[in-house]
Amino acid sequence: MKLILFLLLLALPLLYAAVLYNALVGLKHQVGKCWANIDVLLKQRHDELPKLVEVCRQYAQFEQATLTRVMEARAAISDAARAGNLGRLGELESGLSGLLGRLFAVAEAYPELKADQQFSHLAQRISQLEENIADRRELYNEAVNLNNVRIEQFPDVFIARLCGFRPATPLRFATAETRDVDLTALFQR
Repeated sequence: MKLILFLLLLALPLLYAAVLYNALVGLKHQVGKCWANIDVLLKQRHDELPKLVEVCRQYAQFEQATLTRVMEARAAISDAARAGNLGRLGELESGLSGLLGRLFAVAEAYPELKADQQFSHLAQRISQLEENIADRRELYNEAVNLNNVRIEQFPDVFIARLCGFRPATPLRFATAETRDVDLTALFQR
């Protein structure tokens, strides 16, 4: 009887440690899954941007500097995503959102472009992707927060340190993205 009690007392902490470990693994993979969802949307948006730029280029007088900056921002974001640099990615995403706002504002001055069915479809698609990316960023940051809190809580902190669990990096955004939009600046040429 004493042997069974001793084995039971020995097994309970091990079982508890296994439960904690599995919960931490689940949180780590949730962060990865949320990032993968953002990555898919970013790739879709980056695939659509050259099409939108090309439609705008067909209108010879359209502002070339804006188109060039959009494509440069797209390339920089792709590089940051490949490198896994979330701080830089958040900063660049903020810049691209501003450039897209500028692009759509400039398009307002070109009635033929605004009426173009392909432009309209692409603009709507990119706007929808922007909304989806914002939603996924929120889910990602929530998963990061849950992961980071859990690996610092007692008694999880012991299992986390012992097994090498690391805090995840939330997506942070440039101050410009959290301010109100300056509509006057968007419509200035």
